[in-house]
Amino acid sequence: MSMELYRDTRLSSANEAGRVPFTGRASLSRRQILRNGVFGAAGLLLAGRLDSPAPAARRARAKAVIQIWLWGGPPHLDTFDPKPEAGNDYCGPLAKAIPTNVDGIMVGELLPLLAKQADKYSIIRSMTHGINSHETASYIVQTGRKPGDGQVYPCVGAVVSLFKGYDAGYTGLIPPYIVLTTPQGRFSEAGFLGSRYKPFATGGDPARTPFAVEGVVAQGITEKRQKSRRDFLGKLNTLGRVMKGDPQLAALDQCEKQAYDLILGDAGKVFDLSGEKKELRDQYGLNTFGQSCLVARRLVERGVPYVTINSRGWDTHKDHFPAMRRKLPEMDKGMATLLQDLSDRGLLESTIIWWSGEFGATPKVQWEPPWNGGRGHYGKVFSVVVAGGGFKGGRVVGASDEKGEEVKDRPVYPVDLIGSFYELLGIDPDAKLPHPQGLTVRATPSADDGVRSGGRLKEIM
Repeated sequence: MSMELYRDTRLSSANEAGRVPFTGRASLSRRQILRNGVFGAAGLLLAGRLDSPAPAARRARAKAVIQIWLWGGPPHLDTFDPKPEAGNDYCGPLAKAIPTNVDGIMVGELLPLLAKQADKYSIIRSMTHGINSHETASYIVQTGRKPGDGQVYPCVGAVVSLFKGYDAGYTGLIPPYIVLTTPQGRFSEAGFLGSRYKPFATGGDPARTPFAVEGVVAQGITEKRQKSRRDFLGKLNTLGRVMKGDPQLAALDQCEKQAYDLILGDAGKVFDLSGEKKELRDQYGLNTFGQSCLVARRLVERGVPYVTINSRGWDTHKDHFPAMRRKLPEMDKGMATLLQDLSDRGLLESTIIWWSGEFGATPKVQWEPPWNGGRGHYGKVFSVVVAGGGFKGGRVVGASDEKGEEVKDRPVYPVDLIGSFYELLGIDPDAKLPHPQGLTVRATPSADDGVRSGGRLKEIM
């Protein structure tokens, strides 16, 4: 969600609530232009803080989720479900499986660091939904529901934002649902919950200095200049001095103060990686994915309940294996360091790690032109990795067949995974979601909704 949309959502909603006047999009005066930078950060603060009843809390083992979303579909045979016996038509040049620090669990040869961390995570090798379309598969994996009934349902991040965000007592200046760095873009994350539950997408690149987070950090604008702008804006605020004590202006003034706290205070520093030790930054990897993992750790350390790392480039129809030799080492380094770093800081027990794409990649390699060794979309069976937050480590759930083409044992459906997340987060999977038309919609669907389920992941919870 862009900073501008956050701002507009907040101002229009506040106008409806009788809190502050909404001036629309008339031509901007110099004073309005000066205020725009502040409203950008103010939107971060207030877009989701409209009054609504707080859902009842349940006992939670997890406080936060870091979703590692591999946009395009990570190949299960090259990562967490290797099949070296399947031969060249399935494995290509990545024909080796390597042992992990847990007896009996093997992973792909390009994941040596994650192999040393297998005691911290569990692998689901029988995830399935059977859909090979990006949009529909993304929607199913992140909502647990199939489209087609006229409703657009919220994804996990939006539901967590509802139950763990401002409505439930979250007081952080950083929004409760963050995406690093660009929106996932396959569907409306908030669904019928509305724009106040959409994620804030940071933009920028955490591998660059500074990490130019939209509305918080501006390239080429020093902190001294920001403070100078604040002083100048205060001198222009004649209306505030004349109407001192007006409740609507007081609310806007408080909004501006909090925005400046975000821009110039400690809250915004969560995105500044310059204070981290160089050795740790190197361990994460000096690339967008690795540094996004580091920012995600810093965000959950500050109490942000839901963070998505949107990792692109996994849709490898052509030249798949050269792409994997670039991407898998980066992923291996960043994710393995994240697991260890969270564990060292005592945060892994309260933080769920969810590694997944919308589906897997075709087990059989497409060697013929124009693919030249590519893998296509594959929703029939694929792998998901979970860790922390009450999930046991060192386990494998389910199995695919000898070539990774079919579920062999214990099918796991998206609703099973999502319901397990909610349970560990202390969210009632059967809780009623606020629907604009008053329809009864539960946090997770049931068989009555036509959704297939294999049951929650009790074996690793």
